[in-house]
Amino acid sequence: MTNAFDTLKNRDAAAIMSSYGRYPLAVSRAEGCRLFDLEGREYLDLLAGVAVTSLGHCHPEIADALCTQARILCHVSNLFYQPDQVRLAEELIATWQPGRVFYCNSGAEANEGAIKLARRFMRTVKNRDAYEIITLTGSFHGRTLATVTATGQTAFREHFHPLPGGFKSVEAGDIEAMKQAITEKTAMVLVEIVQGEGGVNIMSADYLTAIQNLCREHDILFGVDEIQTGLCRTGRFWAHQHYGLRPNIVTCAKALGNGFPIGAVLADTETSNGFTPGSHATTFGGSGLATAAALKTLEIMKRDKIAERAEAMGKKTLALIDDVMKKHPDAIDNYRGLGLMIGIELKVPGLPVWQKLLDRGFVCNLAKGKVLRLIPPLIIEEDDIARFTQALSDILDETA
Repeated sequence: MTNAFDTLKNRDAAAIMSSYGRYPLAVSRAEGCRLFDLEGREYLDLLAGVAVTSLGHCHPEIADALCTQARILCHVSNLFYQPDQVRLAEELIATWQPGRVFYCNSGAEANEGAIKLARRFMRTVKNRDAYEIITLTGSFHGRTLATVTATGQTAFREHFHPLPGGFKSVEAGDIEAMKQAITEKTAMVLVEIVQGEGGVNIMSADYLTAIQNLCREHDILFGVDEIQTGLCRTGRFWAHQHYGLRPNIVTCAKALGNGFPIGAVLADTETSNGFTPGSHATTFGGSGLATAAALKTLEIMKRDKIAERAEAMGKKTLALIDDVMKKHPDAIDNYRGLGLMIGIELKVPGLPVWQKLLDRGFVCNLAKGKVLRLIPPLIIEEDDIARFTQALSDILDETA
């Protein structure tokens, strides 16, 4: 590493709380699918800001939309009617089913809002004292106290006790455990179609359908966390659309603003009645800048058929990974993916492989210490994926 990097690293340690395990890389700028360090070295970004910049970094049309909006209306608060808020909500609902939208700023806030909506809906609309939220082991729903409690991984909750009550996590894939967990106190079951932080674990169609049927049978809410999977990532606009599911609540964020912070809770019309004026709010949610970025993002995704592109590129990526696995059966345990949300589970220690990929100019994520997680911009080209898989193969050759 250079003196410039070491200097920045030391300044970071002195000025910023140490809550992040930083990668040994300082990013000075980004464009498309490329990151550039302090010396101008180029890296292929297979992380996309953790599934955020789905249309690539610094997309010129989104940058122009933000610059234009910054001279029109940045923020006035949600005390006022705003045309772009309404237009964005209509665009989002058009991708889903009749309902309404609540805006926020992040995925954790979206899931927090969904939890509050579910509890309030049960008490004020259904007149039932039902408040428990059931989630799955391996899930990740955010870092607020409520959403970290909902998260089905104990490591994220360490040293934050006492935690809020009213949450259960059941074993993912075990429908009998779900049946046993649902009681008269249950308000909502909240699931991820693909568990990203959990290691790219894809829930089966039969399992998800069975959960939805249980929710209908018990007259409770079925919620889907689409923070990572939503907005074309898996080859459909929403991942649950692969299975014909109709959740009552869907949460999204990350890719919605392609890098500008914005999140949303979508609820069917009946469920949305759980919120009334004053029951939930946020200062910055759905600001003029945020809605401008999101509107342009949705326009490009629809115009350029990004969902279809993600599906096709995902299949090509899995085929290339399959070739690497056949060549290195002792190094790769399995791979899995839906669209461009892909995990490569290694049999060899994951960190050295991840580090060597970074040294060769490839930025990806390592989940659970052994799963190389690929969530690249959805505009990535096949040649870039081929370069990555060749580099991975070469690295596994060296470790053999």
